[in-house]
Amino acid sequence: MSVATPATPAIPAVPAAVRPAAPADLPAIARLCAAHAAFEGAGPVPADLASRLERALFGPNPRAWCLVVDRGGELLGYASWSREFSTWQGADHVHLDCLFVAEPHRREGWGRALLDAVKDAAEAQGAAEVQWQTPDWNTDAIRFYHRAGALGRPKVRFSLPL
Repeated sequence: MSVATPATPAIPAVPAAVRPAAPADLPAIARLCAAHAAFEGAGPVPADLASRLERALFGPNPRAWCLVVDRGGELLGYASWSREFSTWQGADHVHLDCLFVAEPHRREGWGRALLDAVKDAAEAQGAAEVQWQTPDWNTDAIRFYHRAGALGRPKVRFSLPL
């Protein structure tokens, strides 16, 4: 997997890089997830999110994968994905579940670095494409994804609580 290190407007004292998440990152990833959920106006994340993610990301048969932007031990953002199957294509694809960069670090190139690293990982996993959704009110994200070459597909996302 390639590691991206975009140029930032102000050179930080400690360099940052995109890397695979590690178990020690779980508390910080859970905090980023909570910030992401709050940004999107979703409900609070579960109190035991870090332990749930540990099983999903680092168990014997991972269900999901995660990359982080790490600046000297401080996580600035993350992207997570899982493999899915498209009946229409008869092929696997990667579902990008989350891509989030904390507010002070947006527009530094980390969103694009994370997206590019997810694309590389999806190719390495044999996926035909990457799919995701973003809220229709998030015009900054929509512009970002269009600039990255993504095509929007209008759909309504549903959730059926069990």
